[in-house]
Amino acid sequence: MVKEELIKRSPLRIFEKSIHGGLGKGKLGVIASRHGIGKTACLVHMATDKLFRNEQVIHVSFSQNVNHVISWYEDIFKEISKVRDLENAMEVHDEIIKHRVIINFSQDNVTVDQIISSLRAMVKDGGFKADAVFFDGYKMTVVSEEDLNRIKAFAEELNIEIWFSVSPVIKDAGVDQYGIPLTLIPIADKFDVLIGLKYQEDHVVLTAVRDHGNNEPIKMALRLDPKTLLISEDVQGAGDPV
Repeated sequence: MVKEELIKRSPLRIFEKSIHGGLGKGKLGVIASRHGIGKTACLVHMATDKLFRNEQVIHVSFSQNVNHVISWYEDIFKEISKVRDLENAMEVHDEIIKHRVIINFSQDNVTVDQIISSLRAMVKDGGFKADAVFFDGYKMTVVSEEDLNRIKAFAEELNIEIWFSVSPVIKDAGVDQYGIPLTLIPIADKFDVLIGLKYQEDHVVLTAVRDHGNNEPIKMALRLDPKTLLISEDVQGAGDPV
């Protein structure tokens, strides 16, 4: 399969349709679940899809070192290439990684203002015009409301969409029926899109709990395969309120 056909047939087109065309520039989105369900895999698949479309991506990891994150991207790219029988895979790989930057922060040692300042310098002064930023492993529930407002203002200022992956800060903290950590629910209205991940039998289901102001949870026509770590189509019961 050639790259253009892969883009067209990607399950991420279903993902975008499920949330009314995608997250959108200047918006904040969250992938949330308990620990170990597949949030990083989702973020990396989403970011890789953008790379296939020649968009520029910054992946900010708060829980893994840069080499570990690179391994995630390599594994996801290999699985996509294999599943879709991508032609000239290595040429495509070498082309798209030019549009990706991976950085690592310890959230305990830097402020939100320092993170934003580093990203702004990279985008405005460094000439890396990012289309999307992915905050992986961000401890959302320990930041202030003002910090979230700063991140939102940054997204709007530079016309960038920002996705977060969020787990409970306390490992044994509860989650609701969609996989959303209970500690995240009080600040859910700070986000334009909120998607929960939860195991169901042998796969992970995705539920759009918040979608651009719509707060009626809808099961997405997608699943996450724990073996391939790829998002794939799942039409059974999709689109129904849950």
